[in-house]
Amino acid sequence: MKFNSSLKGRGAQKNTSNKFSAYSYETRDDFLEFCRLEGEVADKNKTQYLPIFPKTIVNKVTSPDVGMSYSMNMYQGCEHGCIYCYARNAHEFWGYSAGLDFERKILIKQDAPKLLEAKLKSKSWKACTIVMSGNTDCYQPAEKEFELTRRCLEVFLKYKHPVGIITKNALILRDLDILKELNKYGLIGINISVTSLSEETRRILEPRTTTIKKRLQAIRVLSENGIPVNAMLAPIIPGINSHEILNLAKAVSENGAVSMAFTVVRLNGAIGEIFTDWIRKTLPNKAEKVLHQIQECHGGSLNDSRFGVRSRGDGKIATQIHDMVRLAKRTYFKDKSFPKLNTSLHESHKEGQLKLF
Repeated sequence: MKFNSSLKGRGAQKNTSNKFSAYSYETRDDFLEFCRLEGEVADKNKTQYLPIFPKTIVNKVTSPDVGMSYSMNMYQGCEHGCIYCYARNAHEFWGYSAGLDFERKILIKQDAPKLLEAKLKSKSWKACTIVMSGNTDCYQPAEKEFELTRRCLEVFLKYKHPVGIITKNALILRDLDILKELNKYGLIGINISVTSLSEETRRILEPRTTTIKKRLQAIRVLSENGIPVNAMLAPIIPGINSHEILNLAKAVSENGAVSMAFTVVRLNGAIGEIFTDWIRKTLPNKAEKVLHQIQECHGGSLNDSRFGVRSRGDGKIATQIHDMVRLAKRTYFKDKSFPKLNTSLHESHKEGQLKLF
């Protein structure tokens, strides 16, 4: 697979305009060209960490087809730079672009552990699994410095509260000690994303993520310690990784995953423009074919907003993907299942904690 990415180490190759802003990023390219001609260094491609202080950290998920009721995100924006990431659009609410800003301006919710503890102590809160990384990866590179995910896991353990994790970073193994303690009480479930078995594909789709080898190793180590792992084969992109479904399922199953899930890529909001720009620069010989196949999965559009259909797609190509997924589950996940997490311990433990005050 030959590719020619103009900006190394990033997924997006541009900043798109922010639909919520009165100002446009479209003039930025002119500014950068001016700096180049003047011999100035206008953009060093560095990541910025910006502290923010929201009042809450736990969000109720209202979308009926997401598979979670509550989520929390310690970081907004994600340095992983996955070109297809649906979370890119959320960066516009903070006044930034869904393109390069999403990867280079990471918002750090420094009070996340304190806000989580306040939520779990609340008299009105009833235990329900909270998923970390419902939007951006809780084990992205920023976690090495700020350790907010680890500190939040300590809060979940303290209050015996169930927590789910979605990640594609092997950094999760750093916290194996806490994960093992949570698992003793049935309080933890892990979802690890594995999009391809090809390092070349991974590097262009997900430029700052951990290697496939390390992801499979993370699944294996977690599974060997009895911690349930669901493999997220997501997103499936026609013409890029759709041919890998069976091999992916086999690999994650052999490394201990107890279940698998998938989505068909959809390019909602600004992501359609970002992905189109990226693929025409990165995979020019395949670009139009891939874009047309994605459109075939969504009624002629790159995006589909219909609940229940948007992440599965429809049409002939989507049907072929569904058939391969069913075969993969029958072949590699027969008689396996992901457990339901324990919500029964939190109330009694919360009451015991409150007696200390």
